[in-house]
Amino acid sequence: MSTHQGPIPVSDSTLPFWRTSPHGLDKHRSTPDLPTECDILIVGAGFSGASLAYHIYDGNPSPPSVLILEAREACSGATGRNGGHIKPDIFYSIPKNSKRYGPKAASQLARFEASQLTAIKNLVQKEQIDCDFVLTRTCDAIIDPSVAKDAEKAFHDLIQEGTADLDDVQFISGKYAERISGVKGAVACFTFTAGHLWPYKLVMHLLNSVIKRGANLQTMTPVIEVSDRPLPGGRWLVKTERGNVKARKVIFATNAYTSRLAPEFSNKIIPVRGNCSRIVVPEGKSIPYLPFTYCIRYTPSLYDYLIPRPDGSIVVGGGRFSFWRDIPQWYNVADDSKLIESGKDYFNGLMQRTFVGWEDSDAYTDKVWSGIMGESSDLMPYVGHVPGKEGQAILAGFSGHGMPVIFLAAKGLVQMLCDGKSFEETGLPPMFEVTEERMESEKNEILDDLPTPST
Repeated sequence: MSTHQGPIPVSDSTLPFWRTSPHGLDKHRSTPDLPTECDILIVGAGFSGASLAYHIYDGNPSPPSVLILEAREACSGATGRNGGHIKPDIFYSIPKNSKRYGPKAASQLARFEASQLTAIKNLVQKEQIDCDFVLTRTCDAIIDPSVAKDAEKAFHDLIQEGTADLDDVQFISGKYAERISGVKGAVACFTFTAGHLWPYKLVMHLLNSVIKRGANLQTMTPVIEVSDRPLPGGRWLVKTERGNVKARKVIFATNAYTSRLAPEFSNKIIPVRGNCSRIVVPEGKSIPYLPFTYCIRYTPSLYDYLIPRPDGSIVVGGGRFSFWRDIPQWYNVADDSKLIESGKDYFNGLMQRTFVGWEDSDAYTDKVWSGIMGESSDLMPYVGHVPGKEGQAILAGFSGHGMPVIFLAAKGLVQMLCDGKSFEETGLPPMFEVTEERMESEKNEILDDLPTPST
């Protein structure tokens, strides 16, 4: 086994709103000791790990033995720290993706993300999951006139081309944009179907479901190493602080922390720190109704996102506009015990300065936390077999956009591992595949995507 130094989860992470009331499985261990062997070992107990386990067991009368290892508490990583937003990108990124992957593949990706929303809605209904799921519409409000102009041109060009499915997208520009969006200074906006939920509750319900079906969950069990080569007989040796496990198949659902265990991804999935917050309004204070979830676009790549929660609070993420120049504070940072200092006060007064009618709301920041995203160097997830290591697979690198991707991507990966399907047969977007071209590329679009210093 080789030793590789990569990002590891810290033990004293900031407390996100979603985890203020821990579930009974938060520090669960299904058995006092680790099993010595298993069929499928999943590293990571966030949305990816829980979704993988769910699809392995769903409808399978004779499921394989599944072991889920989590370094910290269950759902304590990116999923338990995000904005709770299920927002498929069904329009904004299509032009850029078309130039790189072709119009057909770009439209396939957009349809895949849109289908994710329906899949999660059906999952919540089928499994009766209490996670505050709300199906609604989202509004991208554009502040920059040049960004609005480019977006409007792209929208009409896509309609003319006829490849993309834009039936659910409404684009508004000009004098009504601010009124319809409710965002001060909006020069354009577009709306489409989206959703939001309590991500921690969703994941914990899924974990509880698979444990009842036989899965073994071991939290507070960091994986130290995974063997570079299979043992005689084809199993992989997985080393932890509590002992070793021999697994027929290993799936890395480790997102930002992947490269420590799979060094092939050292320059492919980079840990990126972000800030998120919960804003509340004093009890008894009358405030305007927020009809949408939101993305406030200040530049092509700098934006805030927010969801209005059923309890009246607002969860807001982003704030990169205030700290993107301070690259060492967020890029290649895996420590979620600290906030990004230059952005920690950004959320104060955000509702008052951003939304029409909120000036006298007295809305204030109740909680701010940090989270570590796994941003891929080409901004696309890695889904599939680890090159040269038959029996190892990966579902990671979501670049802060995992909620509208993970559930069905996990289903596709399970079909590859358990049903023998090829990547193409799963229907997954082609840009998700772990190809030699992607692994050999030296591009880093995480930093390339930033504004110029003069912005």
